[in-house]
Order: sequence, then structure tokens, then C-alpha cells
Amino acid sequence: MAYVQIDGVRLEKELLDLAKAHTTGRGEGRISQDEAQDLINSAMDGQGMTATEIATLNYIRENFSLTSAAERVFDEHLK
Repeated sequence: MAYVQIDGVRLEKELLDLAKAHTTGRGEGRISQDEAQDLINSAMDGQGMTATEIATLNYIRENFSLTSAAERVFDEHLK
């Protein structure tokens, strides 16, 4: 697993790369509801989400453009 440090916080590179892939190329440049669920599922690949995965998802929620449906997916899983 590779990590990056942003503003002193350790984040999971794989999740960030997936979020970037969802916001580039085809589409409107925002993370959709299905893409948000894909990110959540990727973070839950083990026995649950690690603190680093949660921090990364929170970073994505705050720093990437999301549809309102995607925001609800993030909010539901990150509360």
C-alpha cells in the first residue's frame, strides 16, 4: 500500500488515484453516487476502514467535486 502526505496527514494513494480517475476523462468532472460507492467499497476492502482510509475519504469529500447524491453516500459512511 502506498501513501502520500498532504498537509501533514497520511492519505492512501490508491483511493486518491481512484478519485482522480473518476473526475477526469468522460463525464462532468464530479464524483457521482456510483463512483462514491466505488470509493467506499475500495476503502472497505479489508476488515473495515482504517484511520488512513477514513482520513482519505474525508479529504476526497472536502476537496473533490461531488454530486449531491455522492455527498450523501460519503456522509452516510463517514458519520
